[in-house]
Amino acid sequence: MSQAKSGDSVKIHYTGTLDDGTQFDSSAGREPLEFKLGSGQVIPGFDKAVDGMTVGESKTVNIQAEDAYGAHNAQMVQEVPLSALPDDLTPEIGMGLQAQGPDGQVANLVITSVQGDSITVDGNHPLAGKALNFDIELVSID
Repeated sequence: MSQAKSGDSVKIHYTGTLDDGTQFDSSAGREPLEFKLGSGQVIPGFDKAVDGMTVGESKTVNIQAEDAYGAHNAQMVQEVPLSALPDDLTPEIGMGLQAQGPDGQVANLVITSVQGDSITVDGNHPLAGKALNFDIELVSID
């Protein structure tokens, strides 16, 4: 029976949870996730977990933050004056914003606090700094 290896196109079903049991994503009820193993299309720990699996095999893995979305970077949390926002925007905690950097790169931000004449935004991935748990089933190797 062949094993998944770097360069293979694989299809998997998965459920992702945090250490407290909160589910953050799942392929249940959808088509399996398809990606090329070792291509950087998924987080590094996910690639490592699928590498070597055989079709029909299931496993549960814990992926630490450094092999997932990285550590939470405090430099990506900034205070922004309300005057920098569009006049018709009423900021609320949890609201998503987009900002364009000097290089033209678009950053996705989340408002984490609203105080007085400013807001605090966080540009980290929502799962940065967190260990992730995945139940993975390899459906096919192409």
